[in-house]
Amino acid sequence: MQLQLIRSATMRFNYNLCHFLTDPYLSPRHALPSYTGKSPNPLVDLPVSTEAVLRGIEMAIISHLHSDHFDPLGAELLPKELPILCQPGDVERLAAKGFTNLHPVEDSLEWQGITFTRIPCRHGTGSVLKDMGDASGFVFQTPHEPTVYWVGDSNWYETVAEAISRFDPDIIITHSNGAVWGEHVQIVMDEAQTLAVCEAAPRSTVVAVHMEALDHGTVTRAQLRQAADARGIGPERLLIPNDGEKLAFS
Repeated sequence: MQLQLIRSATMRFNYNLCHFLTDPYLSPRHALPSYTGKSPNPLVDLPVSTEAVLRGIEMAIISHLHSDHFDPLGAELLPKELPILCQPGDVERLAAKGFTNLHPVEDSLEWQGITFTRIPCRHGTGSVLKDMGDASGFVFQTPHEPTVYWVGDSNWYETVAEAISRFDPDIIITHSNGAVWGEHVQIVMDEAQTLAVCEAAPRSTVVAVHMEALDHGTVTRAQLRQAADARGIGPERLLIPNDGEKLAFS
């Protein structure tokens, strides 16, 4: 298995000899509005061309339709006939954008010998949950590859803990920028919650992504690394890749 972090939650996977993409957020630096008034988004350019991001992709997974996970350029450039795995509630909006090969994942679904299981996220707390709407994470499983749990846009909560216990994933991918919404309500994991994942899954490798690309993020890669080192969680257990970096797992 190989994972390449493109930027934010956009990743390329080579898994079971299949190539797929997550959450295509492809706009150039500063092409989209700010979330906080600090800066237009995204904060950084893609590390490679959009052609390189999409080259050879056989399927896409879209965790939810927030603009930092599926932006207008992603909707324009993604082939309309490409198979797309998504939340059931997003099918109508994706079809309205012209996509014709949609596969909603209610519970689990098999594609090219891979079983994808959807895990609901808790994308915030209190009244902000209604503003955020539904978001999903996914577990990938196949006999000859590591089991991967892409947590998605979620805080640490009981359903995430239950998924870790149920699937015993080899690799857990967290969204760890500590993003906030409204009156500074946390809507994804920060340092403390990412480290809680590491401690709940001591035999898993945790990969922290969705960092340093959006103006509502509050946690940098350096801050997360410092917090992990202080807790004795080294880089062999918590990986914090740079944009464009490739990671290989056996």
